[in-house]
Amino acid sequence: MPRYRLSPTPEQEVGLLKHCTQARLVWNLAVEQHSHWRPGMGSAPGYVEQARQLTEARAEFPWLRAGSVTVQQQALRDFAQAMRNFFASTHRKPTWRKAGRDEGFRQVALKPQHIQRLNRRCGQVWVPEVGWIRFRWSRRVTPGVKSYRVTQDRVGRWHIAFAAIPDPIPAPGNSQVVGVDRGVVVSAALSTGDILKVPGLTGGERRRLEQLHHRLARCQRGSHRRRRVRRAITRLTARETDRRKDWVEKSSTELARRFDVIRVEDLNIRGMARSAKGTIERPGRNVRQKAGLNRGILANGWGLLITRLEHKAAGRVERVKAAFTSQQCSACSHIASENRKSQAVFQCIVCRFTCHADVNAARNIAAGRAVTAQGALQPLGGAVNCEPQLAPVAF
Repeated sequence: MPRYRLSPTPEQEVGLLKHCTQARLVWNLAVEQHSHWRPGMGSAPGYVEQARQLTEARAEFPWLRAGSVTVQQQALRDFAQAMRNFFASTHRKPTWRKAGRDEGFRQVALKPQHIQRLNRRCGQVWVPEVGWIRFRWSRRVTPGVKSYRVTQDRVGRWHIAFAAIPDPIPAPGNSQVVGVDRGVVVSAALSTGDILKVPGLTGGERRRLEQLHHRLARCQRGSHRRRRVRRAITRLTARETDRRKDWVEKSSTELARRFDVIRVEDLNIRGMARSAKGTIERPGRNVRQKAGLNRGILANGWGLLITRLEHKAAGRVERVKAAFTSQQCSACSHIASENRKSQAVFQCIVCRFTCHADVNAARNIAAGRAVTAQGALQPLGGAVNCEPQLAPVAF
């Protein structure tokens, strides 16, 4: 969904926070209600039953009736959708929302006259019980949108996202195939030889972040100084997140425009980024090293890059098995762990082919070849494992 930066006045911000509080309250009440449900107790209340209970609660409590009924009902609809996603095993179970962290609400029944463009860089949108709020016209608003979502991040910035799914980027029609190898040191290496890197924080910004963390450890909990330090830390981390998202959007758009087929490794990112600390009875090993690897995986946006590629190049993204792609020579197809000399150097021990290690892996991914149990290289989807047979005897 296209997202735009909102610019509310202090009075309008109070009204937006009121909507966020109401949506969070209704969501948390729904979470608490479902937390008491156990198997064997019958079906848990759905949206229709919860909407009826909301109507009764609004008739009984004036402070709840003073809020927007649309905002409260849409919070229940969002919770119902979250529960459907949980039972479909696509998302985790809905949890409690916290003030200052989960600020947002959804509004429906949006009409065309509720969105107006004022000039080249500014527009305004109508929010019930708040009024006209200006936003930055950074791109064209898709005509015919029916709803939008207003959110506030931890830094205090307001954004509005109109519910419109953009059309996929058309294929260039050049029959070119590219392989994308994701890494920690190199964010994404292409089979064409291009190396892409996520622009994170600068050296000065990282030193400043480290100083702020040391200062935060010496602050008294609940003090104004601690709140200011936390806000400064949040601003730096938000800057890093914005740069990573901007890099993902630009890189995915460029790949979708340049190539017809995009092949990536089929990785279980959630399992790879899972903590290794273990339990008290069975503590993990190399916990600090694994934590650093997890931070590197998340900081390079592995999952977000593939998600945006599948959105923009729908039907043109193929997943290839990741087995031995970093040990296989893209020139002679020989597989050996000794081929990988270091993180960046790949040199085949058979044909002496030398290349950047990540680019070599990207070329193997672009070829779409998977290693079978017998070690044979077959086209993707065409690998056949069979028992060895005796060769026919020639008379």
